[in-house]
Amino acid sequence: MAKKFAAVVLIILLAGGAYFYSQQEKSAAEQAGELRLSGNVDVREVTLAFRQSDRISEIFVEEGDAVTVGQILARLDNRELKLAINKIKSQIQTQEAVLLKLKNGTRPEDIAQYESKVRAAQADTDNAFQHYDKIRKVYDDTQGSAITRDELETARLNYTGKLAVLEEARQAYNLAVAGTRYEDIAASEGELQTLKDELARQEFLLTQYELTSPADGVIRSRLLEVGDMASPSAPIFKISLNSKKWIRAYVKESDLGKIFEGKDAQIFIDSFPNEPLSGQIGYISSTAEFTPKTVQTEELRTSLVYEIRVFVTDEKNILRLGMPATVIIRE
Repeated sequence: MAKKFAAVVLIILLAGGAYFYSQQEKSAAEQAGELRLSGNVDVREVTLAFRQSDRISEIFVEEGDAVTVGQILARLDNRELKLAINKIKSQIQTQEAVLLKLKNGTRPEDIAQYESKVRAAQADTDNAFQHYDKIRKVYDDTQGSAITRDELETARLNYTGKLAVLEEARQAYNLAVAGTRYEDIAASEGELQTLKDELARQEFLLTQYELTSPADGVIRSRLLEVGDMASPSAPIFKISLNSKKWIRAYVKESDLGKIFEGKDAQIFIDSFPNEPLSGQIGYISSTAEFTPKTVQTEELRTSLVYEIRVFVTDEKNILRLGMPATVIIRE
């Protein structure tokens, strides 16, 4: 029983001593014209995921590695996409040859061939006409006794057929001389541009098979490994950015008159108690809220307070997310 009583007395003495020390410290700070606040470090973070869905083939960073903007962090298996790109390039080469042929028009050698076909068709037509004319005259002179009606009709049909072949040869020759129509060239150009646009799209997608850092920072978490399937909904890394960090603290209404946006402040952390970091108030909440559980000051636990953020440039990267810190604002 005596031991329990002694333990209770010791606890009371320790609590009283702590309270007395905190009151002395608070009194000293008030006499020195200082506003001393407790808070925690907040940092900007970014979660990175691939835009494409495929299997991860390479990862180049580990947790804790410092990364710079544009640095390649991981890569997907891109073999299938590269094959598709090569196919489109081959199609573009083929279409370019087709378009060049259309623009150059018909070669002189081809025109000469069409001209020869016209002359040959003309000769066949002349021969057919002479034969038909001869048969017709004999038929008329003999009134059908030497030449039958069927023989005459056969000669006429042969002549008519040769006329059709001649007309076809002439049209082919005229087309060859006139060259390619503007509409055909425009259609071919459009098809070529469509292939080039698709190539540009595929090449852009190929760049999305590499995950790069959007800013300078530190890898906090590596969530997937080589061989895992990546997708836009499956983050791979969490990065703490090296941009300005801030201390989230809370101020009583009675102390609001002592602070304003842009006011300088000093930040102390337990790891470097004698090396304060310089910062300034960048945000003061316009509405009050109940004191968060993270604020351990006895008198503030049930009070209404205002959130403030003290921004600090952490050049040595010593501040970590959630780290407790003390903010001193001199009046």
